[in-house]
Amino acid sequence: MSRTDRPIYLDYNATTPHDPEVVEAMRPYLESEYGNPSSSHVYGTEPRRAVARARNEVATLLHARSDEILFTSGGTESNNYAIIGAARARSHQGSHIITSVVEHPAVANTCDWLEREGFSVTRIPVDRHGLVDPKDVQRAIRPETILVTVMHANNEIGTIEPIREIAAITAAAGAIMHTDAAQSLGKIPVDVEELGVDLLTIAGHKLYAPKGVGALYVRSGIRLEPLMHGGSQEGGRRPGTENTLEIVGLGTACRIAARDLAANQDRMRLTRDRLHDTLSATGEVRLNGHPDRRLPNTLNVSFRDVASNELIEALSQRVAVSAGSACHADSVTLSPVIRAIGTPLEWGRGTIRFSTGKLTTMEEVDQAGQAIIDAWLPLRNHRP
Repeated sequence: MSRTDRPIYLDYNATTPHDPEVVEAMRPYLESEYGNPSSSHVYGTEPRRAVARARNEVATLLHARSDEILFTSGGTESNNYAIIGAARARSHQGSHIITSVVEHPAVANTCDWLEREGFSVTRIPVDRHGLVDPKDVQRAIRPETILVTVMHANNEIGTIEPIREIAAITAAAGAIMHTDAAQSLGKIPVDVEELGVDLLTIAGHKLYAPKGVGALYVRSGIRLEPLMHGGSQEGGRRPGTENTLEIVGLGTACRIAARDLAANQDRMRLTRDRLHDTLSATGEVRLNGHPDRRLPNTLNVSFRDVASNELIEALSQRVAVSAGSACHADSVTLSPVIRAIGTPLEWGRGTIRFSTGKLTTMEEVDQAGQAIIDAWLPLRNHRP
């Protein structure tokens, strides 16, 4: 089935299609270069070089050193390793962790688990735009604080957090700073030196690379307690035979992101804003997230007195999007992010996230905008 035979895809924050350049770069490692990178014979030579090239490509995008890049199975593992690894490695110094109330479940649930294990967790609130106030982090710091983890950009509403300011506060307190950059990488500049972070999470499938591969930036000198035990791969920090095929895909995706960042930012911002203008013309949508300080591709809006699941169902054959609430027969459950920014229930129950990508065209956005309005108007007209 061709792309035109399917609904218009506006869910790039959920996952991205594979970039054709990524697919071509991976092909030799699927078809012929199948050797184990750890093997000393000739079959391991090219896979080993490929992993090294990919590590350098990831590091270049982040302005990091290649030996600071650790390959993982994806964003969830990277977040778990960063948070649990740092907490265990520093447990002799303290047991207090600071995070925010709008983190991805891969961070939030990991902090919850550590709390059950005996660590203390402070969850910082956000303002109506989803922003963490660095002053709240400063007030939450204790002598026993060992880790602060705040996402770089929110996956639902796109708000970009003041990581540089939070990292400076964290460093002054002698704690480790982690940020989940799964949604921001490839959409906005991500420079680990400028941000001042110690740990940073990458997810390949948010970046036009395959699912099942990610990376963790670990600043030189930071020690993490390993989650798994086995061989000496990844400098002894993450055992298991390297996933050469997908590591090559991630490296290539990072190289493309560095090359095309400015052009992709412009394209995504134009398509996002075009869609917002179309929906705003109805006069009955509410923007969630910061109006300016957000990802160039992310548009999260609420439709008043309309259930998001009903709207998504009405759109299912024309536009693919994600909901910001779960509606059941007798109740509505807003996402933690939508609750945290104080969205009233009558608006929050109709929350939809639209996320464009580097492949989204203006024609698709115009068609999607009309389809959304066509699907929404009958639902609005039948509301109580």
